[in-house]
Amino acid sequence: MLKNPVQLRLEKLEPWQHLTFMVSLCERMYPNYVLFCEETEFADAYTYRIILDSIWEILTVKSAKINFEKQLEKLEDLVPSADDFDIYAVNPAIDACVALADLLHAILDRDLMLETINKISTLSAETVADLETARSGEEITHENQKGNEAVCEEWDVQWAIFRALKDAEKRDIELIRSLREELRDEPVSNIGVAL
Repeated sequence: MLKNPVQLRLEKLEPWQHLTFMVSLCERMYPNYVLFCEETEFADAYTYRIILDSIWEILTVKSAKINFEKQLEKLEDLVPSADDFDIYAVNPAIDACVALADLLHAILDRDLMLETINKISTLSAETVADLETARSGEEITHENQKGNEAVCEEWDVQWAIFRALKDAEKRDIELIRSLREELRDEPVSNIGVAL
């Protein structure tokens, strides 16, 4: 399992910062899901987009009322099975769905928040490591991850998101919006899939 010191720092943040960090990572995994859906016509990736948007909305709109149990139900239909597809793209697509499902569970049960932030952080890095392993044939572990440029870049992005969040004194709507816009204006995923 890949770990990074950023995860210990994340634990000290406020719940709104945890959610913003996690939804940012899901936003970065979204292009992987879109690519898979385009290649296979498995599902409409737009539903994933709507669920993501609902999470951004509760972070930025005070009056937002969203039924996250319903969002979780919608997501269940979007998760592909690796057994049904003979293409690599199914793996990052599954990871994107798992990350979003974990985030929804954390919204529904705030006790899961700290555990979930670490899970999604690790999952995003492991999506990158899995692709690198598939390309090179060499397994990436916690011990040798520093030697892999793509994995290091993933941790750098996570640190950048953390740094943007950690300086906020209180729930900063403008900061959340600017993070969202930055991730959307240049939608490149953690494994380099560009929309």
